[in-house]
Amino acid sequence: MRFGAYIKDRALLLLFHVVCMVLLAAFLRMTGYGRDCSLLILLIWGLILAVYLFGSYWERRRHFCKIDEILGQVEQPYLLGELMPKAFGLEDRLYQELIRVSNKSVIEKIRQLEEQQKAYREYIECWVHEVKAPITGIASICENYRKRGGSADGADMEVQKAFTDILQESCRIENDVEMVLYYARSEAVYKDYFIARTPLAEGVYEALSKNRLLLIQNQARAQVDCPDFAYTDRKWLVFILNQLLWNSVKYRKEHLFINIYTKAGDGCVRLVVEDNGLGILAQELPRIFDKGFTGSNGRHVGRSTGMGLYLCRKLCERLGVPIYAESEYGSGTKMILEFPVGDLTSGVSCCDKT
Repeated sequence: MRFGAYIKDRALLLLFHVVCMVLLAAFLRMTGYGRDCSLLILLIWGLILAVYLFGSYWERRRHFCKIDEILGQVEQPYLLGELMPKAFGLEDRLYQELIRVSNKSVIEKIRQLEEQQKAYREYIECWVHEVKAPITGIASICENYRKRGGSADGADMEVQKAFTDILQESCRIENDVEMVLYYARSEAVYKDYFIARTPLAEGVYEALSKNRLLLIQNQARAQVDCPDFAYTDRKWLVFILNQLLWNSVKYRKEHLFINIYTKAGDGCVRLVVEDNGLGILAQELPRIFDKGFTGSNGRHVGRSTGMGLYLCRKLCERLGVPIYAESEYGSGTKMILEFPVGDLTSGVSCCDKT
C-alpha cells in the first residue's frame, strides 16, 4: 500500500481537520489571541495529526503486507478468510467476517462439486466395465465364426466378410470406450498405476496384438526393435501405444508401414513410433496434443475427435514421460516418448512428482 493512496483515502478526514483548524484560527483571532499563539496551537494540532496519520498508515501497511504474504504462501486462496490475522479496527473485523462467511460458502460449493464429479466418474467407470462385456461377447462370436470358416461359395464369403466388418467395428467401439475410461481416470492416475521395470518390447507387442485385426484389414506392416527397458506402468503404456497405432492407421496412405524402435541416450530411453502416413502440417504440429484439435487431416478423414493425442499427453504428463512429435507433411510422422533412465526407486519418485 502506497502512502499517496492512503492519504487520498483519508481526504475527507484531512479536509475536516483543515476546516476545523481554519475555524479555530479565526476564533482565536476574534477572542484576542496573538498571531504567534494561534500559529503555535495550529502547529501542535498539525504535528499530532501527522503523527496519527503516519502511525495509522504504518499499522495498515504492516497488516496488509502480512495478508499479502499469507496469500502468496497458501495453495488454496479461498482459505484466506480463515488465515487472515485479527484486525484491531471494527470495520476490518466486519470485513474479515464477511470474507470468512463467503469463503466458507465457496468451500462448501467446491466440496459438493467434487462429490458430484466423483460420483459421475465412478458411474462412468462402472458403465465402461458393464458395456465392455457385450462388446467382448460380440468380438468373440465374430472371431469364432471367422476361425470356423465355411464353404467357398459367394454367400458364405459375404457372411464371413460381414462378421469381419462387425469385429472391426466392435474393436473401434472398444477403443472409444477405453478412451472414456482413461479420460475419467486421468485426474486420479495415482490410484491406478504401478511403476515397474517394463520391457518396452512386451508393451509394444501387446498393443500390436490387440490391434492385429485393424492392421491386417488395412494391410499394414509393422517392424519392432525395442531391446530396452523403462520404469513405467505397462497398462498405461499399452493404452498410449494403442492410440498411436490407431492414428497411424487412420491417417495412412497406401502400403502403411509402422516402425517401432527404441534409442537410448541423454539420460533417457526414447520409444519411437514411426509411420509413413500422411504426416502433419508444420503449422499444426504444435497443436496436435490440444484437446479437440483435429487439424486438416482430421477434417479430411471425418472420424477424428481430437481426444486421442490429448489423452496420450495428459497420461504421459501424469507418469512423468514427455511425448512429442516430429513430422514432415506427406512423408510420415514420428511419435516419441522419453522414459527417464534410473533404478526402480528413482523411477517411482520421478512419476510421483507429477
